[in-house]
Amino acid sequence: MRFRHRAAAGFATLLLPLAGLVGLASPAQAATNATATYTKTSDWGTGFGGQWTIKNTGTSSISSWTVEWDFPSGTSVTSAWDADVTSSGTHWTAKNKSYDGTIAPGASVSFGFNGAGPGSPSNCKLNGDSCDGTTVPGDAAPSAPGTPTASNVTDTSAQLSWGAATDDKGVKNYDVLRDGKVVSTVTTTSYTDSGLTAGTDYSYTVQARDTADQTGPVSGAVKVHTTGSGTNPPPSGDKVKLGYFTEWGIYGRNYNVKNLVTSGSAAKITHINYAFGNVTNGQCAIGDAYADYQKTFTADQSVSGAADTWDQPLAGNFNQLRELKAKYPNLKVLWSFGGWTWSGGFAQAAANPTAFADSCYNLVEDPRWADVFDGIDIDWEYPNACGLSCDTSGAAAFKNVMAALRAKFGSSKLVTAAVTADGSAGGKIEAADYAGASQYVDWYNVMSYDFFGAWDAQGPTAPHSPLTSYNGIPKAGFDTADAIAKYKSTGVPASKLLIGIGFYGRGWTGVTQDAPGGTATGPAAGTYEQGIEDYKVLKTSCPVTGTVAGTAYAHCGSNWWSYDTPSTIAGKMSWAKSQGLGGAFFWEFSGDTSDGELVNAISSNL
Repeated sequence: MRFRHRAAAGFATLLLPLAGLVGLASPAQAATNATATYTKTSDWGTGFGGQWTIKNTGTSSISSWTVEWDFPSGTSVTSAWDADVTSSGTHWTAKNKSYDGTIAPGASVSFGFNGAGPGSPSNCKLNGDSCDGTTVPGDAAPSAPGTPTASNVTDTSAQLSWGAATDDKGVKNYDVLRDGKVVSTVTTTSYTDSGLTAGTDYSYTVQARDTADQTGPVSGAVKVHTTGSGTNPPPSGDKVKLGYFTEWGIYGRNYNVKNLVTSGSAAKITHINYAFGNVTNGQCAIGDAYADYQKTFTADQSVSGAADTWDQPLAGNFNQLRELKAKYPNLKVLWSFGGWTWSGGFAQAAANPTAFADSCYNLVEDPRWADVFDGIDIDWEYPNACGLSCDTSGAAAFKNVMAALRAKFGSSKLVTAAVTADGSAGGKIEAADYAGASQYVDWYNVMSYDFFGAWDAQGPTAPHSPLTSYNGIPKAGFDTADAIAKYKSTGVPASKLLIGIGFYGRGWTGVTQDAPGGTATGPAAGTYEQGIEDYKVLKTSCPVTGTVAGTAYAHCGSNWWSYDTPSTIAGKMSWAKSQGLGGAFFWEFSGDTSDGELVNAISSNL
């Protein structure tokens, strides 16, 4: 998790289907003497260009105009021209500039904007009336129905019921959506969905339509798991076996969710952390919209074996994770926010923990993908201490944030955090109230790796993931055992601590001696970043020379690397069990071999 976020969507535009680039003009809905029409002018994967055109269809001039519309959560205007654009939540308002407010009969003006996210505008109004030139039939579209409840769930069916929506003109009917797609339209507040698959997860939402055919917002989502046997039997034991999947891995690394299936890893883990969501402006935010929910995968890249279509409601990694969970129903997925690069946003978030938690809940539980995620993970590097930047939010800030998240997500969702492994005296563990926060979390992912590396370009060489201390260790307390011991001494239960494993090595060049403690001239060359290389490469390019402090090191030519192997992982899992820890986690899947030998070492020894 200390890896920098790799923004690799610069070439993503080339992958978009042609149909997604064509701005289909739609008379969204305008005043009785004018219309407003929206056109999507361009799309580059992580963003798009939009344009509104206001036309005077009446017989007298218009002196000013205001266009209002709603975007779904996760879609926003990032810049605009020829109008003053503001927002309140998901509601957007554009007012004319001083130079383009007057529109003669038959004439039109346009304003443009750049946006982020996948959504299209809805509920458009022009000067208070409908954008299609008719009078708005009421003050608002229908309200959202109540979140559905499920009952009488069988192998192949589920009965749903929900609270009625309200509308000033009356509700005509309800659309029932399964996994974001309408499966039925009913006039009552209940529906039984049939023809389902045994042992499978489904997500249901409902939206209302009034007598003027205005569609209201989608309700909250209910998750339904049909009875019967699935394809993923419960894992043996009760230990957590968690891996990080990075959103950017689908680019240069060409590592897709499907690789979790072909490697055999999906059947050997219990949880996935999807990394990363951003933390900005005091809120949780999308990390990479294209990778998250826009990219379409071909049949050979897809978990289901079916190609995505350009117009399906949800694509990207989120849909692939949904397909993975359908195949392995016991697998849980958390959305991880922050990471090394985006941890700078937590200080502002901590200033208003309740608002931050609300934003995270609204994003994680967005109806488009609410069924994908079973909770949230916070990767704050580091509370009240220095990481990429220094944070002075105070020792209580972390506890306050985790308390707010638990209050918002409730007891049915997982709330976890990745935390420092700095067990030194006066170190990062002591900078925040991790013990106080532990009552609100299901577990902590203790980042017991990256203790030493080629940021100290001249060395001394040292294993980046030592299990224990050893003679000559460059800094006391920089090892897994000391970190775990310190957390326990503060009052964090051992069952809420997971040991961390790196599926990569860190190395130096210009090294002459085999044993740790040698001098160096700089970082060894790496495929993606200097001083770092995947295990799947190192196991053959620089085989193990020896072990120290429960991990392996390798000296080949002038390079010196340290990394974990199936053998050292077995030792660490044995140690974790002896300490009563809650399990293990690793960063990250794509560093493993194609047959998942490191995942297997964790699973079979834990």
